[in-house]
Amino acid sequence: MKSKWIAAIIAVAASVAPGWAQTRLTLKDCIAYGIKNNGNVKIAQYKESTAVQQGREALAGYLPQVAGNASLDNNLKLQSTVLPGALFGGEDRRVALGTKYQSNASAQVDQVIFDQSLLVGIQANKPNQENAALNSRKTKETIIYNVANAYYQVFVTSQQIALLKDNLDKTSQILSTLKLQLDNGVIKKVDYDRTQVNLNNIKSQLTLAESNLTLSENQLKFQMGMPLSDQLVLADNPLDQPFKIVEPGAFDASNLTDFKIQNLNMDLQQLEKARIKAGYLPKVSVYGRYGVQALGNDLGASWGNWFSYGAIGLKVSIPIFDSFRRDAQYKQADLNLMTQKEQLKLNVQNYELQNSNALTQLQKAKSNLASDENNVTLAKEVYDVTTLQYREGTVPLTDLLNAETSYKESQSNYINSMLSYYQAKLGLEQSTGSLNEFYTALP
Repeated sequence: MKSKWIAAIIAVAASVAPGWAQTRLTLKDCIAYGIKNNGNVKIAQYKESTAVQQGREALAGYLPQVAGNASLDNNLKLQSTVLPGALFGGEDRRVALGTKYQSNASAQVDQVIFDQSLLVGIQANKPNQENAALNSRKTKETIIYNVANAYYQVFVTSQQIALLKDNLDKTSQILSTLKLQLDNGVIKKVDYDRTQVNLNNIKSQLTLAESNLTLSENQLKFQMGMPLSDQLVLADNPLDQPFKIVEPGAFDASNLTDFKIQNLNMDLQQLEKARIKAGYLPKVSVYGRYGVQALGNDLGASWGNWFSYGAIGLKVSIPIFDSFRRDAQYKQADLNLMTQKEQLKLNVQNYELQNSNALTQLQKAKSNLASDENNVTLAKEVYDVTTLQYREGTVPLTDLLNAETSYKESQSNYINSMLSYYQAKLGLEQSTGSLNEFYTALP
């Protein structure tokens, strides 16, 4: 029965999108396209590049710093000072020092000798870049999950359309028979009208399903990062090759990307504590300065006579008292670290719960899928036999309509079970942190 449905799905796909021929993609192709073109991937790549530049920024703090300065002062009114009269054997003298114009140009090189806070910042470069890489991995896993889920939704919806079209054909045939019987006075008009209502309902359901197929296709394109105006046809049919159930091994939260990210964040928080604590230590640096200066009461003439100067020096900065500001920062960092540790414990319990639930859902979905598939086969047999009996006049129309309703209900249940099965399998892959392996193993 499944092979007939698959053939029907292909026919439906061809009729719904006759222009599809430009791009044929398998599930693996769709995921690969998404990993390359989804906007979130590009954002994650930018963040990785940002982490690299942050590392360069941290390292630059421990490398030589060169700065140049230049100034030109027009002293509109020179500052005065008083020279003691004892220096000249007379009264105190008020004199103006300096010249009207003063030009200055200098360059200074500073080199840190010891700054523990900068050293800690440099140590954070590697975990910070690893954290960005893990976030990129998390983004990739999310795309794999979303693309696969949308991909399955397209095929399940196509399956639903194929079943509805099959029901439409069967109900139309019955209605034609009833029309002849009504014209010959064999049945009442109400019997014909009841079947006409069923036919109209199927048409409405078919219209809705075809609309849902378009929505599913658009959702798949969105998750892939493909323009909605592009056309594509999906090359393989996952309904023909369902997931193989593999007995899962022991759950290990350390395989999850989220777990690794949280551990790295705790490492970074530990480094933040060390950086704050390093603020209590002295900072030592050396510097060298060289400059030239020109003085004069006439601007042009002053620039004809420059005086050079230079100096080298050692600077030591010793923190003495900051009103406990740094102590408060350290305690905040310590509390944040303890919070992260407790949060990780809660998250591990949640990861275990998600894995257990995913496994239970998969087992239930697999059982329901097998049961509903058998039920569809049985309901179809009952419907076919009842149809034949009705045509022979051995059963009333009510039995035929009841058989038709049961057949449609079994089909609907099967469609829902099929989607639940694929979603449960994806959920299990997600809960064990094996989405990348799932993607790699795709044909």
